Amino acid sequence: MLLEKSRGAGWNVEVRGVDRGAMERLDQALWSGPPEGFLPHGLVGGDHDADQLILLTMGESAVNGATCVMSVHGATVSPQEVKDAERVCVLFDGHDGDALAAARVQWKTLTDAGCSAQYWSQDSGRWEKKAEK
Repeated sequence: MLLEKSRGAGWNVEVRGVDRGAMERLDQALWSGPPEGFLPHGLVGGDHDADQLILLTMGESAVNGATCVMSVHGATVSPQEVKDAERVCVLFDGHDGDALAAARVQWKTLTDAGCSAQYWSQDSGRWEKKAEK
């Protein structure tokens, strides 16, 4: 859903993970989705990385001109990236204690550096804003 919304806004997206295997599984899931919901994308290391509207990476420099960065599986983003991007999303499983702790550290690092941030949760089944700084 977030990828569709980001593309709808006209943004090129980098989905940044930390594990190649996990990003390969995400790549397969995106290729296997319903045809009407297909999202053009690529896994970093292909011949056409610069042309990808959505590029799945493991922290390498996204060469697709990404204006939206989505961090998954604990991948970090820098305060400068937050300031330069149209949107940065740090996605994590709030039921995973380690993922939650890492997200809290990232929130503090970014907000201490002057980045504005919003925390959204899907606990009730729909997205609700829980905090803003």
